[in-house]
Amino acid sequence: MRITVGSTNQTKIQAVKEAIASYPEFDGAEVDGVEVKTEEFGHPISLPTIVDGAMDRARQAFRECEYSVGIEGGLIEVPKTKSGYMEVAVAVMYDGVRFHLGLSPAYEWPKSVTERIVKKGLDGSQALREAGFTDHEKIGTAEGGISILTKGRMNRKEYNKLAVMMALIHLENKEHY
Repeated sequence: MRITVGSTNQTKIQAVKEAIASYPEFDGAEVDGVEVKTEEFGHPISLPTIVDGAMDRARQAFRECEYSVGIEGGLIEVPKTKSGYMEVAVAVMYDGVRFHLGLSPAYEWPKSVTERIVKKGLDGSQALREAGFTDHEKIGTAEGGISILTKGRMNRKEYNKLAVMMALIHLENKEHY
């Protein structure tokens, strides 16, 4: 079995590999990242935009495989938060016909980061760097901003893995979906 991931970002590819490792139906599956075309934008803002981005990645990655996966992160409006927004990742597994969605936990960026994303159109890596949290050029391809904010207790791979595991609920319980 082959599973393609709509990204060459290793945090996403490794998240899928690790998420499927404990599922017997994926035993021996080959997981490969593939390049997909994404619109040039700073950081998705709104759940529909994030879901659409993940679905588009999964759709484009569906090449010579049984399943493809798209993972997209972005900001969603959340009432009563300090900044008005929280970051969430959406994972979509696609079998060529149906999409199976899962979400990660959500967390709030510092206000200085959120403002740079929302008002200046920066992506998370750019906003974190400009706000002085890191000097890493593209932290989203490494441990991610979540690692900075949790002081290393969670990284982006683990964060994305949780979203993939939530999407896998549909496949493991097909009779209910």
